[in-house]
Amino acid sequence: MAKRILNVVTNVGHYVDSEDPTGHPTGLWLSELTHAWDIFAEAGYEQTLVSPAGGAVPLEPRALKFPNYDKTAKAWRADAAKMALLENTLDPAQVDAADYDAIYFTGGHAVMYDFPDSPGLQQITREIYERGGVVSSVCHGYCGLLDTRLSDGTYLIAGKRMTGFAWTEEVLARVDKLVPYNAEERAKERGALYEKAKLPFVSYVVTDGNLVTGQNPGSAKETATKVVAALGD
Repeated sequence: MAKRILNVVTNVGHYVDSEDPTGHPTGLWLSELTHAWDIFAEAGYEQTLVSPAGGAVPLEPRALKFPNYDKTAKAWRADAAKMALLENTLDPAQVDAADYDAIYFTGGHAVMYDFPDSPGLQQITREIYERGGVVSSVCHGYCGLLDTRLSDGTYLIAGKRMTGFAWTEEVLARVDKLVPYNAEERAKERGALYEKAKLPFVSYVVTDGNLVTGQNPGSAKETATKVVAALGD
């Protein structure tokens, strides 16, 4: 029976706390989905898309420009069926965590707004993790893990080695004045044993048991590969 992956994407299209919300678009960093999707598909996994509110998913414009816009993202946008998936994502209430072997949180700055405050996603994540499934994220996707607690009330990431988009990378990307909080610092406040690569924007992935996290957009392929390994395939 094929393993099943739940890919989490955002519904947010702008930096909602900026002085000019309509002037700073954001959304899903497409290649963080497409790189992983292709690797999961190659492993024979069945895949589903879910978002905090369900429905349509906006795309991060910067992810659609060179050098971020690669062949996997181009192929996705040229595929009407694939694009339709981003218009009709499930909401958490439509998802039974028992149906999935792993959850994968994609990134883009947009997820900083809607991933942390979704009780439905937190419940799904907790249930998958506590029965030994794989919980994974790439880049800002770890914002979806920041407030997730286990059944005993502790944070899922407390005491766990992990990574995610670094504050240094926020500064270099020139969005440190736009983002609503410092995700790296918040992860540390939750007790995470946060790690990052010596150089910014290079692939870096940390596996701690059934938690797999990647640091930045360039880490999506390696993150997905490590998820496949963690699932025993």
